[in-house]
Order: sequence, then C-alpha cells, then structure tokens
Amino acid sequence: MRALRRPLLLLVVLAGLVAASLPVAASPARHVTPLAQAHAHNDYEHTRPLHDALDHGFTSVEADIFLVDGELLVAHDPEDLDPDRTLRSLYLDPLRHKVSHGGVYPGKRVEFQLLIDIKTEGESTYAALDALLRSPRYAFLWTKYRFGHVKRGPVTAVVSGNRPRATMEGQRTRMAFYDGRIANPDDVGPGGDARLAPLVSDNWTTLFTWTGAGEMPAGERAELRRIVDTAHRAGQRVRFWATPDVAGPQREAVWRELVAAEVDHINTDDLAGLAAFLRAQDRAAA
Repeated sequence: MRALRRPLLLLVVLAGLVAASLPVAASPARHVTPLAQAHAHNDYEHTRPLHDALDHGFTSVEADIFLVDGELLVAHDPEDLDPDRTLRSLYLDPLRHKVSHGGVYPGKRVEFQLLIDIKTEGESTYAALDALLRSPRYAFLWTKYRFGHVKRGPVTAVVSGNRPRATMEGQRTRMAFYDGRIANPDDVGPGGDARLAPLVSDNWTTLFTWTGAGEMPAGERAELRRIVDTAHRAGQRVRFWATPDVAGPQREAVWRELVAAEVDHINTDDLAGLAAFLRAQDRAAA
C-alpha cells in the first residue's frame, strides 16, 4: 500500500499544478462598466433574462409577474405563462448567487434595481411577493425599509403595476418599494415620500407630444426638466415608459434629451443599442 501512495500523491500534485495553470473563465459582468441609466424593459423576453442585461452593463431590469397556484411566474401575457419560468429561477436565485460571490457587478459599487410589475390582483400577489422577499434565502439581498428608515442593500426591489399602496404604506418593515406616478402629486416631489416611492414613472406619450422628430418643443423640454428636478429634490428617481424604441434618429434624439435632463432610468428592449448609445455619450462627455 505504501508503494501505491507515492504515485497517487504525485498525480494529485500534478493535477493541481495543471489546473492552476489553466485560464479561469471570467464573468462578463466582472469586466463590463455598469451603466447607471440603463433599464431593461420586459427583461425576461431576452434569451438569457438578467444575464444578457448584466453583460451589457444594465443596472435596472423589469420582470412582470403573475400569481398562479401560489407561485410567482414571469411572463408578459397569461398565454405565455410557463411553470418553469418563475421569479425565483429567472431573477432571485441568479441575484443571490451573484451577490454571494462578490456582487451584482463584482468589485464595483452599483445601485441595482429589480422592478417587479404585478399583473394579477394586487393584494394577493404582493402578499406572496412580500413573503418570498422576506424568506431567509433572499432577505439579505434587499434594500429595506424598517420603522421609518431605509437601509441600503445590494438590490432594490420596486413594485409596479397593480401596487397595493395602502398595504405597502402601512407596513412597518418592507423588502420592496413603490413605483409612484409622475402625474400623481401624492407620489412625486413635496407630496411624495422617497422612503415609500424612491422611483416615479409614467407613460411618455401621456405627458409629452414630442417623439423625436425635429427639435423638442421648448415648453416640453422645460417640463421634462421640471419633473426631474422636482423628483430629485425629493430624493426620487425618474423613469418613462413608451418612449420611442425603434432604432433610428428619432429614438436617439429622445435618448439625448433624457440624458441631458438627467432622467435616471432610460427604458429599452434593445440592450445593445442603448448600451452603445450611453457609452458613446460617456466618451463624448469625457
């Protein structure tokens, strides 16, 4: 037996040396520069939900959820529901793995947002979501509201869609926050509360007529900047949905105005297109 141990020990040592010499596969998110304004609208429709967005540097992703037989399923429409595509499997477990292994973007200080859009009845769906976010498996991930104070975590969960405002507002502790509406004075600015609604969103086409053709009307540009300034002074972030998202000069014109106005989250389904645009803007500014 003693004669066999020496060759086996040599083989183990040699195997370790060979393994150490092999290149380690790098996570793309470790080397990409995060883009603070990049929001992946309907992120779950990409080939690799969450991961494609991270590979492009996005710092906010959106998932629509349906409560079905006690499980939170991710899809855009009821006919697309698949029991294998859950909020857990597509988002919570991958985020848990990343945060446990160095962060959403390892080595980088990033505020990452998971925007969860409730598609089914608000109270019951939020109750299931609240219980899931609080579970010991995931609770360490979140920015938390506790007895009037906000404690920052690796990921901020924000609830959109069918949001049960009174229920969320009445909670003494929360693992998620409320997506307010820009058009509602109770949500934004002096009438709002960033401890409840750190994000305010609205439909671009209900607030503005301009969609990128020609110059933005001066009055609409002033209104855009007033909205952003009002929200920022209250400690809130701003997002618009239904902005033009077909590649071309009109989309870029709208994106340039959003960047210039310091809108916090720019909405897109085109990950590569927005990433390239924002990086070009950064280079131009530098």
